[in-house]
Amino acid sequence: MTGTAHDEAAENARHKEKAAKHKAAKDKIMATKVGEKGLLIVHTGTGKGKTSAALGMVFRHIGHGYPVGIVQFTKSPEWDTGEARLLKTFPDLVTLHIMGEGFTWITQDRERDIAAANAGWERAKEMIRDDRHRLVLLDELNIVLRYDYLDLNEVLTFLRDEKPADKHVVITGRNAKPELIEMADLVTEMTLIKHPFRAGIKGQKGIEF
Repeated sequence: MTGTAHDEAAENARHKEKAAKHKAAKDKIMATKVGEKGLLIVHTGTGKGKTSAALGMVFRHIGHGYPVGIVQFTKSPEWDTGEARLLKTFPDLVTLHIMGEGFTWITQDRERDIAAANAGWERAKEMIRDDRHRLVLLDELNIVLRYDYLDLNEVLTFLRDEKPADKHVVITGRNAKPELIEMADLVTEMTLIKHPFRAGIKGQKGIEF
């Protein structure tokens, strides 16, 4: 065996030994993870991808044949989004309510925004209570909570007391309230590092909507 071949064999042996130790440690940890529960999940932060990541979970559920419910709190039914087009092709598995009227700077009417937020929250509560839905996505709920269009304590109390133990609830939007973050089981903060909007690039089909 040449020196190079010998060195490669030794390196492969070290790699195999290291990988085996790593697997043993991982297996030991995984053996202790046996519980299941319905999770309260929050996607927040200034970076792009909060709704996109949540929709990934939605499509995983659909792929497993699990029904899901979705309330979109700020998007308007008049907006032609790619996710709405696709979700509507699964009528047996998806209950979709697009309850917003656009962003606050579009409506410029606080009373209308509050009314739309409350109507969306009532739909959300119905779906969370409904045993049919395994996961409920509350898209941009953080936005309406930030502007105090809904009572935070009422939302937290409902999620604590009435969310079924086996139901997943995913909440998206910037500026998640600290109290919601504290209650959640899983929180991810999307961090903005670079965005094409700052370079004059508009929102594009398939990327933003």
